[in-house]
Amino acid sequence: MANTNNKTLLQVEDLYLYFRATKGVVQAVDGVSFDLRRNEAVVVLGESGCGKTTLARAILRLLPRNVYRYTGKVLLHGRNLMELNDEEYRREIRWVKISMVPQAAMNSLNPVLRVGDQVAEPTEAHFGLKKEGLEQARTMFQRVGVPVDFMGRYAFELSGGMRQRVAIAMALVTSPDLVILDEPTSALDVLTQANIMNVLKRIKQETETSFILITHDISTSSELADRVACMYAGHIVELNDADHFFTKPLHPYSQKLMASVPTLRQTKQLEFIPGQPPSLINPPKGCRFASRCPSRFDKCDQEPPVIDMGERRRVKCWLYAK
Repeated sequence: MANTNNKTLLQVEDLYLYFRATKGVVQAVDGVSFDLRRNEAVVVLGESGCGKTTLARAILRLLPRNVYRYTGKVLLHGRNLMELNDEEYRREIRWVKISMVPQAAMNSLNPVLRVGDQVAEPTEAHFGLKKEGLEQARTMFQRVGVPVDFMGRYAFELSGGMRQRVAIAMALVTSPDLVILDEPTSALDVLTQANIMNVLKRIKQETETSFILITHDISTSSELADRVACMYAGHIVELNDADHFFTKPLHPYSQKLMASVPTLRQTKQLEFIPGQPPSLINPPKGCRFASRCPSRFDKCDQEPPVIDMGERRRVKCWLYAK
């Protein structure tokens, strides 16, 4: 049943996205549910291959041709986007209400168009406002910290950090309710990463924009996160507020992740997670983390329930079942 809380922007309920591969069906997003409020940032954490980017593409309906299963509910302001046809979704939602900053900014920018024209393009395409689009692009360049005279340059003339800022400006130019950021700082140096995160924090403070940040970088994610959704093998195994997740995570996988991160204020013995993540083509029955989990017991051979811990906190683990 849909949540009628007027602060709720996005609800994802039992979302599945499987696609066909040479060796079988990849269960990339397997029954994922979470919600997002206005002006909130949810960070989706997890190892490479756990389904983070596929989740983002499922929400934005950027689907591969080899889709095997795409079911569930994606509700924006209570409206089920899964019921829209492709043309309605393109015209009313994509880049109007929900936009995305892809992982490799250079690959997302057209090398033969000036970056200013590219940032203005969504406004022109969706609203037919060419002059206003250029003016809005100029405003966005200032907001993300790119000199306005860079609007006449091409992507190859900009540094990696500037290209990433341009991609963020393009995602924000239509004033969407939700921006999905897919590893926005992964190819950048540490100082540029910090500058990009500061830009995002400032935008979040100045507007009512909500963010979903896809990353495997725990230290970077802590800068923006209000809540954390920890993914493992196609499942969200923990959904927690940032303060609790980074200090007292619930799921054994989350605990292992946090134990592998060095800290400045205390000396600790860093840990690692033994073994390998399971294949998403033939995932194991029961808990998918069980083979790597130090707390495994007999119940873990069965599918674990999602336990409501209160205060919008959930964990998918038998350790918390009564």
